[in-house]
Amino acid sequence: MAHSPAFLALIDSVHSSVPDVTVEHTRARLRANPDLKFVDVREDSEWAAGHASGAIHIGKGVIERDIEEKIPDKNAELILYCGGGFRSVLAGDALKKMGYTNVSSMAGGWREWKVVGAPTEQP
Repeated sequence: MAHSPAFLALIDSVHSSVPDVTVEHTRARLRANPDLKFVDVREDSEWAAGHASGAIHIGKGVIERDIEEKIPDKNAELILYCGGGFRSVLAGDALKKMGYTNVSSMAGGWREWKVVGAPTEQP
């Protein structure tokens, strides 16, 4: 998918506040930290079509509204993912601005998760 220059500039402007992690790193952290919150920020229809095993769904459109109820611990380790790694960076930046301290974005998102054969599920 080709993204507009303005969208890519927006991503670049916030990317320094939300580090990227690889799928391999994410899987290792999921094994090492059972309290890690692996958050799918894609649209409801994308989630329903399939998602990473162990993930919870809080769509980017509602994450600022719902995050404190679903994950009240602002020091919790959060790894966000979307389709390719852009929306999760934007959502992560918003969470950082809300006081969440340990937020990262899974580079490559859902597409990369599937490419490496990581476990998936459907609701």
